Amino acid sequence: MGPPARTIQWIADDISLVTRILLEDFPDICDDKYMHVEIGALDGVLMFISTPHRDERGFFTRTFDVSVATAHGLDPASFIQDSQSRTIRGGIRALHGRAGRGEAKLVRCARGAILDVLVDARPGSSTYGEQMSVVLDDENFTHLYVPPGLLHGYQALTEADVCYRIDREHDPAEDISVRYDDPDLAIQWPLPVTAISRRDLAAQSWRQLRTRLETALDPNPRDVSNNDVP
Repeated sequence: MGPPARTIQWIADDISLVTRILLEDFPDICDDKYMHVEIGALDGVLMFISTPHRDERGFFTRTFDVSVATAHGLDPASFIQDSQSRTIRGGIRALHGRAGRGEAKLVRCARGAILDVLVDARPGSSTYGEQMSVVLDDENFTHLYVPPGLLHGYQALTEADVCYRIDREHDPAEDISVRYDDPDLAIQWPLPVTAISRRDLAAQSWRQLRTRLETALDPNPRDVSNNDVP
């Protein structure tokens, strides 16, 4: 037996009231200007940039919009797993990727600020081997879309909380990583490193990963054992 008609009406009235309050307080909430999208320097990377409404109470901002994401070719329903990390100032989590068909992710900084770094590890990409970096923070609320096949990492510029949403369940067996201080990549981390995991310190070089990726596409691959890779 369902809820009585009176209860249903109360719920409908409450929804109507909340909607009216939101539209009165934030008149541009349904405006396209409330969130716009910029194209990243690497092929397929998108930056969803909010326009926060600020007043004496603080702020209100939209962090994700299904219609905007869909209009830019994403399938919002495909993102099935959310995670959150907290990192001390100067801490680094980098550089991480996923073997197989990879994974797409949405990344944002919910508290504090980070320098987020991406490296294109897709041999067939027009930006293969290139990198980009962007500051994500709790002031500008940029939401970063990272397509499959990219390496991702960041350094916390303050103590920071980072939220991830991925389109495949995490499988540690498919994890790949490249050293954060790889000399060929020469990423310019802005702060002294205060913390990093043993796994990240033991990561392979960018040259090793490139050799493996390119060999996988070669119909006549040579031997790429660890002894053969610089």
